Amino acid sequence: MTSQERIRKLIHAVPGFDNSLNLARRRAATAIGAISLGLIAIVFAWLGDKSQEIFNQFQAENPYIPLVLTPAIFVAVVWITNRWSPDARGSGIPQVMAAGRDLDLAYTKLLSMPTAIIKLLLTLAMLLAGGSVGREGPTVQVAAAIMITCHRIFRVPMTAGVLIAGGAAGVAAAFNTPLAGVAFAIEELAAAFEQRVAVLVMGAVVISGLVSLGLSGDYIYFGVMHETLNVGSVVIVAPVAGIVGGCLGGLFSRTLLAFARSGQRWFVLFRQRPVLLALICGIIVAVTGLLTGGSTWGTGYEVTKLMVEGQQSASPWFGPAKLLVTAATAVSGAPGGIFAPSLSVGAGVGQLLAYCFPDDPMSAVILLGMTGYFVGVVRAPLTAVIILMETTASRGMILPLFATAIIADAVSKLVCREKLYHGLSHGFALQSEPHRTKQA
Repeated sequence: MTSQERIRKLIHAVPGFDNSLNLARRRAATAIGAISLGLIAIVFAWLGDKSQEIFNQFQAENPYIPLVLTPAIFVAVVWITNRWSPDARGSGIPQVMAAGRDLDLAYTKLLSMPTAIIKLLLTLAMLLAGGSVGREGPTVQVAAAIMITCHRIFRVPMTAGVLIAGGAAGVAAAFNTPLAGVAFAIEELAAAFEQRVAVLVMGAVVISGLVSLGLSGDYIYFGVMHETLNVGSVVIVAPVAGIVGGCLGGLFSRTLLAFARSGQRWFVLFRQRPVLLALICGIIVAVTGLLTGGSTWGTGYEVTKLMVEGQQSASPWFGPAKLLVTAATAVSGAPGGIFAPSLSVGAGVGQLLAYCFPDDPMSAVILLGMTGYFVGVVRAPLTAVIILMETTASRGMILPLFATAIIADAVSKLVCREKLYHGLSHGFALQSEPHRTKQA
């Protein structure tokens, strides 16, 4: 035995040394993963904004080009996704949920770095086509993939807590909303929340948030909303916003789940012809965008920000049209999230509700519409309230937001009993079975 081997043996003989070493590795893997995903989230956000700018500029110079370009890119993206990376389709959050329930899936292609890279590139391609997609869901999937890769490098065993922490940090970095990241981990990603996971989540969120803050600066995603509602208005407006948003959001979720899993003949036919479905969805997005002056293309962020700040109102058709193109983009099977587009749809719904309450501040009613519809879709009321409070700096609206969220959650459950992301995650678990069998 050499002197180096004797020293190594003596070190490992020290009581508790191996546990301390594993703990140090785990912390290093989490810290480096959080820093990495913070950097990638910033780059992804910048590229996403540039992609939308390029599309808008190109469309302004060639007004009718989306009629050809948008369906063509939809078809190409869906064909590439189904041909080479089916795990990259859709939001990205269901993939993380599936792996959280079954850690064996974390070692398949579901959350691999190649899948994550394809996810980012194809989401950018959808934004270049005017697709109504967000970057939040893809950021969550990419964040989980980064965490898994870092833990592999440091030879640390994977846990559900690592996936939860990565997903939470992804939401926090995408929206610049650290509290919403923690809330999302509790409500959606973690079936059973333990204190150890809480500390891991908060650590990852803090690190990725500091990276984002240091490079992008402190900013409020949707701008500052100064308006509030009096008690009398809250008692009337919040229930209406909750009922309308919950119904529409529940119908949206039910539609997506039907296209993903329904055994009815039409839905089965569409699933068997994904390229044809993508073509139809692309045409819907292109035509609707032209009819609405381009307001429904992309995430809808710019229009929503102006509405929240009270600087400009959108067309009364913005909400219904944005709902249509978001549904068409989502059911196409192309990679891309629904967080930001859903908030834009909610803003349009809120503007329509504001016409019914002319004596109340329009931006405040719009904020309740955003809450009601978003909760109706994702069924995560705490996350929705915190996201909207953090992205609009509207602390004075927190009680109306909670009232709307609670009602919307109850109504959405009546319309669509199964939560959207949980329902979609089952498909990824079944799809990954062949990969697991091959590896075994």
